[in-house]
Amino acid sequence: MTDHPVKDMMRLMATRIRTISDVMSDEEIDTLITEIQSADRVYTIGAGRSGLVAKAFAMRLMHLGLQSFVVGETVTPAMQEGDIIIAFSGSGETKTVADISETVKDIGGKVCLITSKRDSRIGRMADCVVIIESQRDKVADESAEFEIRQMMGEHKSFAPLGTIFETTAMVFADAIISRLMEIRQCDVEELRCRHANIE
Repeated sequence: MTDHPVKDMMRLMATRIRTISDVMSDEEIDTLITEIQSADRVYTIGAGRSGLVAKAFAMRLMHLGLQSFVVGETVTPAMQEGDIIIAFSGSGETKTVADISETVKDIGGKVCLITSKRDSRIGRMADCVVIIESQRDKVADESAEFEIRQMMGEHKSFAPLGTIFETTAMVFADAIISRLMEIRQCDVEELRCRHANIE
């Protein structure tokens, strides 16, 4: 009996995430953790699905007891020098995120970028960059590439429109929270007491 194709896709995504984690830079990760710990306040931003990852990350930072905010929310306070913004952008070129990152630099805040492209508009202004996926180079002969992907059991429909970046970003963000819990010596009960109780 063969497994359901959805389960196969889940395993393939998990394998991709593991492969990406194997080549991530320890130095980049440590720099991000240092920036988070030394910031007065942490703001997060992203567009589309990356924006959902940014919101989830801000929520977990709040559970840790850090002052964290999502850019664009009505209760988000004005940014000041000493604050950082963590931007999630696979391309590093997302216009709204890039524009806001420029404003952050003007204010005197720091920009941390989670991306798959270092050489990008946001990447060039960022104080720290974490690469979590290398974008595939453009292929001159799409038909030849299609045949290769078929032989490898991969299909064009696999993880469309940046899914691997966004899924990996979510896993990475949660792993950062786990590491911060260790560093700050927090336990699950401390997080639970800050969890929403009026939902």
